[in-house]
Amino acid sequence: MARVRPMLDGVSETLLWTFYNRAYEAGRRYPVLDDPMALQLLADLDYPFEERFGLPGPFSSQAQGLRSRCFDLAVQAYLADRPEATVVALGDGLETGFWRVDNGRLNWLSVELPEVATLRRTLLPPSDRLRTLSGSATGLSWLDEIEDPVGRGVVVTAQGLLMYLRPAEVRKVIAACAERLPGGVFVLDSMSRWLARGTVAGTSKVGDMTVPPMRWAMNPGERRKLRGAHPGITQVRALRLPRGRGAMGELIRVQSLLPGLRTLTPAVTQLRFGG
Repeated sequence: MARVRPMLDGVSETLLWTFYNRAYEAGRRYPVLDDPMALQLLADLDYPFEERFGLPGPFSSQAQGLRSRCFDLAVQAYLADRPEATVVALGDGLETGFWRVDNGRLNWLSVELPEVATLRRTLLPPSDRLRTLSGSATGLSWLDEIEDPVGRGVVVTAQGLLMYLRPAEVRKVIAACAERLPGGVFVLDSMSRWLARGTVAGTSKVGDMTVPPMRWAMNPGERRKLRGAHPGITQVRALRLPRGRGAMGELIRVQSLLPGLRTLTPAVTQLRFGG
């Protein structure tokens, strides 16, 4: 197969940055995330990753792997009780979570902007339990695509997405899920306010890429405010990053727990909906 050249910019391009960190980590001798498909994708893509983003550092690559692993563990915990649940991945990018957590019974719906949806369909192997829907997460039409959400259960994930939306849009998405997905959960990550501030000012760069503005930010201590998005939210819970590799992994774990330092990495939160 000819190598694929992705033509992405703005927020869509950030998926290549996070993917590169995850694939780089997957290629380490003792990776914190078992992700052989990411390595295959890296070989299939014709893109100057290192020239564009720089070589991933030991902190950024492992932190990205641990963030994805944290999402995987949350999904797997829900599937342990409801193995035929639907996983809805908003802004999935080039994540390969379906193959990492697949129990042979779940259904997976990826919701992506058209250009990214096309890239996923081109690069990733098909499955009768995997669909990629072209559209915006804020459009909410994807909620109509979930079969038997109450009976089978639903896990909605938003990894590396909500921070690029406006606060009213974040609240709209969460409230709609709480209204229509009783018994489901929503797993999201958020950036701290001081890190997001640099992106809005246009001063945050990764290699040659200027990080797009992160319009929505939340410090870890503000998680409880998410409950106010809808009365159907019955639980707001912090999800801790798994233990990493070596001294760097321990550093990531410790800083994610300590007030004042835990704003250096994205905070992962799980919302549970009553019913």
